[in-house]
Amino acid sequence: MDSRSQVTSQTLDALATGLTASVAGIAPSAGPLTHRLIELGFDEGALVEVIHQAPLGDPIAVRVDGSVVALRRALANHVLLADPA
Repeated sequence: MDSRSQVTSQTLDALATGLTASVAGIAPSAGPLTHRLIELGFDEGALVEVIHQAPLGDPIAVRVDGSVVALRRALANHVLLADPA
C-alpha cells in the first residue's frame, strides 16, 4: 500500500452518489473475488465515483478510471477507500 494514503473504515458501498475517492485496496474478506475486482479496475490508487444507485439501492454504478461498472453492494463492500491526502 502507498504510504501517502491511509485506509479508512469506509468502503465503496458507503460512498455517497457524486463523491469521488481513491481505492486503498481490497479487503482480505474478498477472497477469490479480489482478482475480479482488480480486473475491473479497482486496484490501489484508482479514482472511483458512485454515479448512480438503483431504486432499491442495489446495484450501484461506479466510474473507475473512466469506465462505468455496475456492482452489487455486497461486492462493493470489499473495496477499501483511502483518506484524502
